[in-house]
Amino acid sequence: MRALAAVLIALGIFVLPASPASAHAALIGSIPAPGSIVGSSPTEIVVTFSEGITPVTGRVQVLDPDGRRISGTPTVSGTTLRIPVGKAGQPLGTYLVSYRVISADSHPVGGAITFSVGAPSATPPEAGPAETHRSVTLATPVTRFLGYAGLTLAVGPALFLALLWPRRRSRTGATRTVYAGLVLVGVATLGSLWTQAPASSGAALWDVRPAELGQVLTSSYGLTLIARLAALAIAAALLPAVLRGGASRIKGLTLLAVALGGMVTWPLTGHAAASPLAAAVVASDVVHIAAMAVWLGGLITLTVFLLRRTHPRVLGVILPVWSRWAALAVVWLVGGGAVQAVVQVGTVRALWETDYGRLLLAKVGVLAATLAVAAYARRLVNRRQVPASGAGAMRRTVGIEVAATVVILGLSAVLVQVNPGRSATVDEGAVREDGVSQTLTCPLYTLQFNIFPTQVGDNNTIHAFVYTPAGAPLPADEWTVTSQLLGRDLEPVTEPLLPLVPRHHAAGAITFPYPGQYEIKFTVRIGELNQATVKTTIDVPADTAKR
Repeated sequence: MRALAAVLIALGIFVLPASPASAHAALIGSIPAPGSIVGSSPTEIVVTFSEGITPVTGRVQVLDPDGRRISGTPTVSGTTLRIPVGKAGQPLGTYLVSYRVISADSHPVGGAITFSVGAPSATPPEAGPAETHRSVTLATPVTRFLGYAGLTLAVGPALFLALLWPRRRSRTGATRTVYAGLVLVGVATLGSLWTQAPASSGAALWDVRPAELGQVLTSSYGLTLIARLAALAIAAALLPAVLRGGASRIKGLTLLAVALGGMVTWPLTGHAAASPLAAAVVASDVVHIAAMAVWLGGLITLTVFLLRRTHPRVLGVILPVWSRWAALAVVWLVGGGAVQAVVQVGTVRALWETDYGRLLLAKVGVLAATLAVAAYARRLVNRRQVPASGAGAMRRTVGIEVAATVVILGLSAVLVQVNPGRSATVDEGAVREDGVSQTLTCPLYTLQFNIFPTQVGDNNTIHAFVYTPAGAPLPADEWTVTSQLLGRDLEPVTEPLLPLVPRHHAAGAITFPYPGQYEIKFTVRIGELNQATVKTTIDVPADTAKR
């Protein structure tokens, strides 16, 4: 059992230092626009995110320039959050919109934006802390680690006990390992339910109110984890006969179906549920998790229980079968991971430009090295060299595989907490409050834009968003922006904007060759025939050092 303890400690080393989870639903626009100055106070604030969200009760509010809360109960439609702010005619100055929501992949997201009516306030209202408490940040990867470790310890030994266990070897140690794995999964699930409450509210891990816990239990996240606990209970009832190796085919197939159903709950509470092609990504994630549990769990079973005191002739029967199982598990592991990588990374550049992509490359590198070692072990088995060598070479080879797969599992646990490449790209393109932000309207659409940093040169980034006059995201088919320096005999410069996902968001670069006042025109085509142009003026200062 010392080897088993070493595996668990090694897994903990990789997961515990994980950095805090980034926001997984990025703010991509609002009406009024962040940092904008409008002529009159709105009666409703519309905030748009990159994926579906659920507001945390009591944590979405609008404060007027005097710090008074003026917002009503927010409503959500998909990615759009609407906050009523009562009647028009509110005081002039800077308003604060503070929000805390749960993104579709179950991660809490907090933040704030400001806009001004008439002119900015000398002392604008301040938002409360939006970050997740440090205790919750540390507890979240621990619960995920326990869940993955428990799943691995339950699946691998159970598979051997049911189908491949030597008749003369005691089943006690492996059976206890299976039940220990189930207990770890149960503890991890309960811990995740508890942790989600303070993660949603922003409080400390120990500051959980019954009402907050009740909201978690009745949410889709809570119901999914309750379903996992139910699957654990059913599996525990079916396991005794299976672990003795005498279960009927019906009972074995029922246990397999329950196990697969329980594994579905992992992607449903993570990135996969909020990704494009969600059904395909959820299915591939289940395949990926199941294959890893079979592969790593089987390697642990061999290392801890079978390779040390099993007769070489018996190993000569067991290892060829296991080698085929492992090869099949690796094929499904790589296939499931490839599907997820294509969807979650989003673009090739995201592989080296985002934390998610770099971690994924590291995981692929370690996996490639592990497969090389596994190929050597398979060659030993195919050449029938294990009985002759007394399994010593095989023990060393499998030990290396276990260590390498521990690294892979640790990287997987960290990946769960990091924004996917596709989301990180949206997050980097989110509206910024610095630079220039304005909202422009016409009968066809409402457009808001942000230019940063608004200085002389060609390094100014522009992001634009288009909505219906009622404030709903509006898909656009073509975008162009035109800039012209006023007061000088210079021709206007027209550049296309690159449509991004979602399609009501476009981005590009704009050049200001000289300081002065520029006229900015946006031309947006909606569908085949509808097209309109809106324009405004902005100032580009000669001295940008103080900006």
